[in-house]
Amino acid sequence: MADDGPVEHGYPHLETVRAAITALYRRLSYAGVRTFATSVSPGDVAFCDTDDLHLGAQRVARELVRHYRLPDARLIVSFREMTHAANVELTAGPEYFVELNDRFRTHRQDIGAALAHEVMHVCLHRMDLSFPGLRDNEILTDTAATYLGAGWLLLDAFRQDGVSSQKLGYLTPEEFGYVLAKRALVFGEDPSTWFTSPQGYEAYLDGRALARRDEQQPPLTAAGWRGRRHYARDRREAQNQGGPPAGQPAAPYSFVRTDGEPLRVSFACPTCRQRIRVPVRGRIRARCGLCRTVLECDT
Repeated sequence: MADDGPVEHGYPHLETVRAAITALYRRLSYAGVRTFATSVSPGDVAFCDTDDLHLGAQRVARELVRHYRLPDARLIVSFREMTHAANVELTAGPEYFVELNDRFRTHRQDIGAALAHEVMHVCLHRMDLSFPGLRDNEILTDTAATYLGAGWLLLDAFRQDGVSSQKLGYLTPEEFGYVLAKRALVFGEDPSTWFTSPQGYEAYLDGRALARRDEQQPPLTAAGWRGRRHYARDRREAQNQGGPPAGQPAAPYSFVRTDGEPLRVSFACPTCRQRIRVPVRGRIRARCGLCRTVLECDT
């Protein structure tokens, strides 16, 4: 939890975030991800200053347990002085003990954000899905919470002015915005109306721009003129090479030729980021086997 300190911006964890989205699809499957088509609504986790602290926290925790499809999990929420925003004890269940920072006694509007992260830890624990290392595992948790419909609360908890700042989670605000936009593109949501934080909304717009650029990279037909021109040049060089060709190091695609096989181009699915390999033969329609996205390509 960044509290009145510097807030990291940009996309330093982007590759891990993208790997986390792929891992979610592989573990849950297309059908499993689709069961989270509806996000947590602001009203479901609203917390008024007149609400009883502990009863209100338990109510929000139950709502997140329901949203994450954990019907047999029970969360016991308490508050104590600590460095981090929250902590959860991962056991065999069905009871899980969550500790929230004492700060949330007076910042009750952000209790839902803190619990969205901690309950997702329980969810991933139940799925037996994790990344090696604390940093990457926390990035996975933030990404999963956001992509499955509750992590927008973490982005909305980002606030900054001339004298103070607050940010929850391990992703930067822009990375939260990117994941939220990827989800919005899949489910046709418009999360912009949920934000109470102007800084959170601005970060969402930044992330949305990057998410849309994912869908405008060659060999997709939505790629711009410049990208198509670079792709045509790389394809021509690949076709003229005697050995295994490859795209430019910074290109979002690479070319592959195996013995006796025609030239193929490999690129990441703009939805789930799994690598797709298709023949180089002009306009084709490809279907991602993981997330079932149909892609219009000009290879």
